[in-house]
Amino acid sequence: MNTNTDGSSPSRVSTLAPKEGGGFPNPGLPPHSPRQADISEPAEKRAERLVAFLFLLSVAGTVVFIAAYFLVTPLDTNIFAEEGTPRALWWSNLVTGLGLAIAVFFIGAAAVHWAKTLMPDQEWVEERHDIRGSDETRKIAAEMITGGLAETGIGRRPVMVTAMVAALAALPIAVLAPLSTLGPLPGNKLHHTFWGHNPGQRLARDHDGTPIKLSDVAMNSIFHVMPEGLTHETPHHLEERAKAAAVIVRIDPRLGQNEESMSMGVQGVLAFSKICTHVGCPVALYEQQTHHMLCPCHQSTFDVTDGAKVIFGPAHRPLPQLPIEVDAEGYLVAPGDFTEPIGPSFWNIHKDK
Repeated sequence: MNTNTDGSSPSRVSTLAPKEGGGFPNPGLPPHSPRQADISEPAEKRAERLVAFLFLLSVAGTVVFIAAYFLVTPLDTNIFAEEGTPRALWWSNLVTGLGLAIAVFFIGAAAVHWAKTLMPDQEWVEERHDIRGSDETRKIAAEMITGGLAETGIGRRPVMVTAMVAALAALPIAVLAPLSTLGPLPGNKLHHTFWGHNPGQRLARDHDGTPIKLSDVAMNSIFHVMPEGLTHETPHHLEERAKAAAVIVRIDPRLGQNEESMSMGVQGVLAFSKICTHVGCPVALYEQQTHHMLCPCHQSTFDVTDGAKVIFGPAHRPLPQLPIEVDAEGYLVAPGDFTEPIGPSFWNIHKDK
């Protein structure tokens, strides 16, 4: 017999207070109320048809998603808007999102309506017992499962079951549509940016595209820059902007701790990639007093005086540096690309370019 830690015997405690102590008896389960589908065959048929219809709506949503993925694209074919415009992107997101939402939602709606109208709904209470029952109990349990499946009427509702199978089979096809457009492999595209494709470009202000002179950069200031030649007419304009985004800061050259990094700048003006090497967020915060650049997403911190090395946070690589010079007119120019690939690390980041 089990005993408590102090040697006394445990006692049973009822969860219901006795009537003499002001309690009340266990009311038990309320009487079962049959549903309309339980007592009316036409109602049962209506419920079955509705469940099948909901599953077929899911199939329709899958078809819409697949069609929209190829006919309502943001950059190529778009039957609702001009290709490559923000409106085309809006329509692409709207139609593909609605198609996938309809496909998933109506599978759930059909399952819920099936359970509420056609599945057995009687409540049962069974006292807890040992986890493994006797062989006889296990046999009874198997018979109960078999009987339960028979009660669900799956075998005599082929239309509804066929619709369910069609919905569940069609939904994974929506995943195959994006997979079919993967590739080709990026090659060395991740290793180069617009700066490297067009060496000697002037550094321009990001917001208006005006080139920057060395004399424009005050001590402890920061500029968000892009290549001057990168315009809206440039092929793959948005992708090129995303990779070429950079910042320039000016520090006192005497504070520099990394000779190699300082040699790639001009009179304390240094240029670094704006893309965090953790997960690619924009590193846009600059502390003038500490000369630290911060990523607002996960707080990775880079020391500008030491080649933008990581001093805090989850990033593992320094921000790639962009070598800069001054041309004959005093404008800042980039003679080449970043010192290494920008953004998060990838599988062959250090391969030969």
